[in-house]
Amino acid sequence: MSQHDLTPQLSVIVPVGERYADLGEIYHEYKAGLTAAGMTWEMIFVLDGPHAECEAALNRLAACGEPITVVGLTRAFGESTALMAGFEQSSAEFIATLPAYYQIDGNEIDKLVAGLSSADLCIGRRWPRQETWSSSMRRAAFHRLAAWVTGMPLRDLGCGARVMRRRVLEEIALYGDQHRFLALLADRQGFRVREIDLRQSPKDHFTGGYRAREYAHRVLDIFTVFFLVRFTKKPLRFFGMVGVSTFVIGLILVLIITGQRLFFDQPLANRPALLLSSLLIVLGLQVFALGLLGELIIFTHAKDLKDYQVERIIEFETLPTPAGQVKVLCSLPGQNLPPSRQGDG
Repeated sequence: MSQHDLTPQLSVIVPVGERYADLGEIYHEYKAGLTAAGMTWEMIFVLDGPHAECEAALNRLAACGEPITVVGLTRAFGESTALMAGFEQSSAEFIATLPAYYQIDGNEIDKLVAGLSSADLCIGRRWPRQETWSSSMRRAAFHRLAAWVTGMPLRDLGCGARVMRRRVLEEIALYGDQHRFLALLADRQGFRVREIDLRQSPKDHFTGGYRAREYAHRVLDIFTVFFLVRFTKKPLRFFGMVGVSTFVIGLILVLIITGQRLFFDQPLANRPALLLSSLLIVLGLQVFALGLLGELIIFTHAKDLKDYQVERIIEFETLPTPAGQVKVLCSLPGQNLPPSRQGDG
């Protein structure tokens, strides 16, 4: 029976965007690593926009009988959308995402797969890392900011090598540039996340540069994830804190100005501080009301929001004893009940 006739154990999604290597070469490198992992697999290439050269290379692989599927998007939507489009075409219980360019040694894929024995999502960390000092400084600053904002110290959010259980992507809908923060979103959702050291590919060399707005986008993305991780179900804690602080500052200024008018006979006319304090009071009330409105929306939709995962269910079985009493035996899923013993419960 060929691999095409089997339901694969692992679906590999490879998004192809602006940056990509020779897809034929990288496919065979990934294929060797997947074969060493000892699982049946399928590979889904998602073309994020028109890529005639890539499509021709993938057609040649398919003509040779390789187990690949090609999904072409009408235009470039971003890597997160490409990953979700590939996920819709997948069928396996385990999902892997791999970049369309060289990041990790393909022979290290089996380490990610093995990590699922104790985690729901395993992400790769290229180590030891070979890069320029400027790239190292940028990466360190980015990850320190992300760790400070989100509270989760990961060290290689830019690595596209991940392996996860299917339910991770079933419960987390990616959009925009959130693919970089999949591990943070999964941790918030209650999934177990592990970061695994993988050998960096010797061909992993990025010679391009980033525009200033790219850095601004990454910082904004971090703070977007900060709200998603910390305040999705409790918006009043953030907006209430900001609103109350602003209101109190404005109120103190108003009291000071009023005291100066009553006791020191200072005029209220031409006092910019009076206008500023009034604006702070109004702004504080509006921000607080925004948080309260968000809290009401969360309350009405709370039953549809799930931010936990069940690790195991403990089942209890009641058995009659000769004395007419009941003995309660505890069993865990996947285990047999212990043999019954005679005697009083």
